[in-house]
Amino acid sequence: MAAAQPLLRRKLRGRGIAEPGYLDHVEERFGRFHGSTEPGRLWIHAVSLGETRAAAILVDALRAAQPGLRLLLTHGTATGRTEGARLLREGDAQAWLPWDTPGAVERFLNHFVPAAGILMETEVWPNMAAACRARGVPLALANARLSDKSLANARRLASLSRPAYAALAAVWAQTEADARRLAQAGATVQGVFGNLKFDAAPELAQLAQGRAWHAVQQRPVVMFASSREGEEAEFLQAVAGDRSVQWLLVPRHPQRFDAVAQLAQQAGLNVARRGQWRDRPQPADLWLGDSLGEMALYYGLADAALLGGSFAPLGGQNLIEAAACGCPVVMGPHTFNFSEVAELALEAGAALRAATMAQGVRMALALVNDAPARAKAVAAAESFADAHRGATSKTCAAVLALLAR
Repeated sequence: MAAAQPLLRRKLRGRGIAEPGYLDHVEERFGRFHGSTEPGRLWIHAVSLGETRAAAILVDALRAAQPGLRLLLTHGTATGRTEGARLLREGDAQAWLPWDTPGAVERFLNHFVPAAGILMETEVWPNMAAACRARGVPLALANARLSDKSLANARRLASLSRPAYAALAAVWAQTEADARRLAQAGATVQGVFGNLKFDAAPELAQLAQGRAWHAVQQRPVVMFASSREGEEAEFLQAVAGDRSVQWLLVPRHPQRFDAVAQLAQQAGLNVARRGQWRDRPQPADLWLGDSLGEMALYYGLADAALLGGSFAPLGGQNLIEAAACGCPVVMGPHTFNFSEVAELALEAGAALRAATMAQGVRMALALVNDAPARAKAVAAAESFADAHRGATSKTCAAVLALLAR
């Protein structure tokens, strides 16, 4: 890790070209922090955008239960840090989590002196876990998940991963399957609480705006939600020449908006970008969702959605927000990041499974052109989201008990 430091600086410079946020506070990545800070905050680490949104649900519950609570939020990506800034209140702090060298970890803990640490979902680092245990800082993994692939990777590095998982003071898993895998990795699981993201209410104003725009469309709207690199070209090929529906493409990562727009134009499609809309979507072959924090609007606008990250071997994005917005989902074959949620959605009728992108597009087209089938799928999606709520209250109580130690 120490030898990799120059390479990490180079990587940051490269990422900063597309996302300038990576160039802010670079020295924090190496455990060098400026100014004074008060000890005793609850530290929550949410590496990226999805984890930060899950953390926001927990933060709201914690503040309601303990209004004077002061937080330290750490992140690993620029989108996560931008989203996390919205959660800050007076007395809170925010920083990058330093890369996992002993020196950087020691400087981080010396500077902030947190009362306890909560890692969201997957981020467990050996040096940080060991240092927290040595100092008596209870470190928990909340909303915890571990895929079969990640478990296999952990086993290959068992000399590092097993002590790291064993050092955690608490692990609260999303599902029984996650709990089994986490235990096999070396963690002691104290509870299976469900997924915090089921408790996230969609942005109602966005959802209403999307549905209002949908109501005046002449054609059904099919969205490719949170698409990943390599998938868009396959999607554009699958939809080439089909104008029976309005296509909507929302890339997962903002640094790729321009590249995806160029791909669509090269495929012969007329593109209207969300950033160029005024009071309504502009006529085009393809709408490009080039904005952050508006997924509820896009799901409200869509009749059905293809799930990004699932048509390439990337593990899939989370379909819970789509379900909460009443948008049926067509998944590809690769959903190992959220395998149990995906299977439950299939069983509930809230999602469909396709083997290929071409098949997924055909299934989405068939669904949006069959009004009774789509109405049934919408009702199933909403019922599925409602049936799995409740993780927040359990996790909040467990965090407060951890702080009480």
